[in-house]
Amino acid sequence: MSVRHCVALAAALSLGACATVTRGANETWTVETSPSGAQVRTSNGFRCEQTPCAFKMPRKSQFTVDITKPGYKPWRGQVTHHVSGPGGVAMAGNVIVGGLIGIGVDANTGAMLDLDPNPLVVRLEPAPLPPIIE
Repeated sequence: MSVRHCVALAAALSLGACATVTRGANETWTVETSPSGAQVRTSNGFRCEQTPCAFKMPRKSQFTVDITKPGYKPWRGQVTHHVSGPGGVAMAGNVIVGGLIGIGVDANTGAMLDLDPNPLVVRLEPAPLPPIIE
C-alpha cells in the first residue's frame, strides 16, 4: 500500500464519530433575563443564583427551567434539542464514509444536537402588587 493510500485510509477512519470529535457531547447553554439577577433551576439538577449564567450541558438534554426573582412572576419553560446544521453535516460524514461505529457514537453522545433555545432569553413580568386594605 502506498503512502498516499495510507494517508487516505487514515483520514477516512478518522471521520468515524465526526460530531463527537468536532463538537463534543456537551454544549454551553446560557440564560439571560431582563432584569438580570434572577435565580435559575433546571429539572436536571443545574442551578445558578444570579442571571446571566451559563452551564455546560449534555447536548442531548431535555429539561424544564424555572426562573424566579422577588417582585416578578415566576417563569417556567422547556428546553429541548434538535439536529443542528454542523451536527447533521458531521453525521452525514459518518454515513458517506460508512462509519457505523461513528453513527452509533454520535447518536449515543448526542453530539449532532443543539439545545433549543440557546441562549434562553426571558423578560420577567412584574408581579401584581397586593391590594391595599384600608
